[in-house]
Amino acid sequence: MLAIEVGPVDVAHTRYAISPLGEAMNALRVAAGKQPAGPLRPWAERVAPRYARLLREAPAVAALTALFRRGAYNADFIHPPPSGHGGDFAAELAVVRATPPHQARAEIARNLAGLPAPPRRVQEILSAPDVLTRLADAIEATWHALVEPDWPRLRTVLERDLVHRAGHLAMYGWAAALSDLDPRVRWRSEGADGVIEVRTGPRDEWQRHRLGGKGLLLMPTVFGTLISYVEPPWPYALVYPARGVANLLGPPPPPDGGAAALARLVGPHRAQVLRALEVPATTTQLVRQLGLSLGAVGGHLAVLRDSGLVTRTRTGRSVRYERTPLGAALAGD
Repeated sequence: MLAIEVGPVDVAHTRYAISPLGEAMNALRVAAGKQPAGPLRPWAERVAPRYARLLREAPAVAALTALFRRGAYNADFIHPPPSGHGGDFAAELAVVRATPPHQARAEIARNLAGLPAPPRRVQEILSAPDVLTRLADAIEATWHALVEPDWPRLRTVLERDLVHRAGHLAMYGWAAALSDLDPRVRWRSEGADGVIEVRTGPRDEWQRHRLGGKGLLLMPTVFGTLISYVEPPWPYALVYPARGVANLLGPPPPPDGGAAALARLVGPHRAQVLRALEVPATTTQLVRQLGLSLGAVGGHLAVLRDSGLVTRTRTGRSVRYERTPLGAALAGD
């Protein structure tokens, strides 16, 4: 169990970020079977030929997957924390390539401690003098093969979740921001302070940490599961599953009675837009998610707004749409 003590100033210093490189690593975990696919199974089946080709063309990818562990140490240098709000794969990969070689070797050794010996070809890569270059090239190949083709749509899901959760933290505090983060995470208030509790193992084994005014780094992921970071070089961080992933990566489920009735009432595409607004979004984000034209999405939003089913709010240069209570009721939420 982790207990992360939070003070009053930590809200102001908490930040949200998107890590394309992290998504590449998480996607590789799913494609390699190192993490249960769950609702991502349609995606895993769709990219299986790409993953097989990736293994043939970039042998060091097998060395990357040999480093993946659950509930134990994973080498930090292959997934550095993003700076700022993240979102730049090239910048993150440059940080990987700049890792001091002695640090990479030490982290690989710690990562492999206690694991069965990997296959000989993997051992040769992990012990090679240029292991850092080989692994960085494998990360780049993984990005291009598994994530980059879908990145505009994936980024939309991450951005929408990020805006939603940051707004909840700013307006309602930690309890609201963490309420549906993950079943293993909960908030315990202690006056002006509080504690973020993360269930990572037996309840009688507590690790206590304090943010100390540095804030928390929160990163949504399309492919991953809950991951907590409490060791340098990472800031205190939680990686958590983003909302609205299943319908994005696989074929939409067959409409139930309510969804079919909604489509008959307002039209199939208008119903798609209304249901997609489970999380507030901009017109551009809806275009990426639904695969409709900009004009079509704009027209549907105008009708839904005139009907009192959605509202819009301007934030800086962006206009975000969200459902009204009536719109949510019609969508079945």
